[in-house]
Amino acid sequence: MLFLSFRSSSLLGFALLAMIMIAQVVPVMAEPSSTSGVVVETMNAADYTYLKVETNGQETWVAIPATPVQKGEQVTYKQGMVMENFASRTLGRTFASIVFSPGLVSTDSSTVLNDTPAEKSGSSFADAIRKEQQQPQSVSVEKQQSPGSAGATVPFKEINVTRAEGENSYTVEELFAKAAKLDGKTVRLRARVVKINPRIMGTNWIHLQDGTGDPMQNSHDLVATSEVIPQVDQVVVVEGKMTANKDFGFGYKYDALLEEAVFSTEE
Repeated sequence: MLFLSFRSSSLLGFALLAMIMIAQVVPVMAEPSSTSGVVVETMNAADYTYLKVETNGQETWVAIPATPVQKGEQVTYKQGMVMENFASRTLGRTFASIVFSPGLVSTDSSTVLNDTPAEKSGSSFADAIRKEQQQPQSVSVEKQQSPGSAGATVPFKEINVTRAEGENSYTVEELFAKAAKLDGKTVRLRARVVKINPRIMGTNWIHLQDGTGDPMQNSHDLVATSEVIPQVDQVVVVEGKMTANKDFGFGYKYDALLEEAVFSTEE
């Protein structure tokens, strides 16, 4: 059993952001390799597929981005972070040990498969984002172990909202571009709430989009932390402290982060 410092516990909280789940966990880094086996059990929850894979007589639970997998299928998955005593609220069960893998490895290529529902839309735009986010086998082990903040980014949505009023108002695109200059300052933004990760490390993580920004640079999806929880799909006016280049480790680095955010539906 590892006795974690406060900082280590904080880093684990951010590793769970891409998983959309909350749990008390003890991290163990898996071996830097791919593992093959036969799927003996599979289930889907939220945006993830859970597989029980048998390899040389040993069974391992693996969580991957939502991917069509059949019982009895031979698969090869990339190793990732191992969580012990992981409690999934979505499934209502606790896994003694589970590997959070970036995805399955194609049998005829070096890319990691990540066939999420959003990427199966058939649009060339979604295909372009998928290619930008795929990682070849030659990438470092550290990058393979966690999808990081980029992996938690919500895909670009077609949104059209008017700019918030006030001298300190900005668009999502402008906040990313001017993050360093605005670091520590209070800013305002009107945007739509596209995703919420509640009560991780004692706060709520809200993804905001206003239709601006470059999806290829992940500058379209701004994350705000707050003590309150707005409604998903609601257009809100947000005010908070701009923080630039916030690095929590485990691949979770934010070029722009809106902290201590407060929300209103009208100005």
